[in-house]
Amino acid sequence: MSTQMAFQRGVSPLLQLLLPGKEDLIMSVMPDRTLRDRIDQLAGKSTEGELTEEERAEYEGYVRANKFIALMMREAKRFKAQSAA
Repeated sequence: MSTQMAFQRGVSPLLQLLLPGKEDLIMSVMPDRTLRDRIDQLAGKSTEGELTEEERAEYEGYVRANKFIALMMREAKRFKAQSAA
């Protein structure tokens, strides 16, 4: 079993509590402009190999958060499709 599949299996019970009825709201979540700008800045510095250790830790936190948000959005879409069927 892949790490992603194990993670998804582990959080599935929680998602079943959080998602029903909130699918559209979850799928519409977007970071504010200031956060997007900061992530873009860190991504650029990462590409150039210019991140400080503190910036690297911050950027890795955003990457982890983005993966979790993507999982939530994917599951919200799945829940919505199942409820429409």
